[in-house]
Amino acid sequence: MDTRIKLRVQGLTNSQIQSGAYALILAEEEGVRRIPIIVGTSEAQSIAIALERITPPRPLTHDLFATFAQAFGIRLREVFIYKFEDGVFYSELLFEDGANEVRLDSRTSDAIAIALRVKCDIYTTPEIVKECGVVLEDAAMDEKDKDDDDFILDLEPEDIKDEVRLKKWLSLLDAEELSDRLDEAIADENYEYAKMYKDEIRRREEEGGPK
Repeated sequence: MDTRIKLRVQGLTNSQIQSGAYALILAEEEGVRRIPIIVGTSEAQSIAIALERITPPRPLTHDLFATFAQAFGIRLREVFIYKFEDGVFYSELLFEDGANEVRLDSRTSDAIAIALRVKCDIYTTPEIVKECGVVLEDAAMDEKDKDDDDFILDLEPEDIKDEVRLKKWLSLLDAEELSDRLDEAIADENYEYAKMYKDEIRRREEEGGPK
């Protein structure tokens, strides 16, 4: 019996531990625990554009890798995060071409960026989920949002270090400015900001849709 645990990519957030880095949040497919993985800016950019289905002006490295594999009939069947040691997650990619299977070692951030592009499954071990998994307190975050009333709209996002205040700032932008900022971020290849603006647009669309 396969005792591995299937994961899904929940999203990205600013790292509270390491300045200038991001936390990639993986969630149990059938559970409440979340696994945060610290990734760098370039890796976060690549993961963000895959999550948001943004087409960059030029293909990024992970786009090229996925296209190359598909062009030669090679399929990425799964990503397996098999070890956590000294603060580092270790992953492997399982490829097949219809006749052979090959497993390749990979950085976890690269593995996830590729997996999102080819839509393959992501797994880990029960031991890793037990050691690294956390239950996020969403209700507490909601209360913090409500208490933050003294927000200044004139700020730019790079001036805002607190994630809650950043969400408040986004909510105060009108639809036209939000759309303009999204277009500008994509043109500048600033995919973290593009994801941020697109998330806000989607949030408003969902709230304005049928109940």
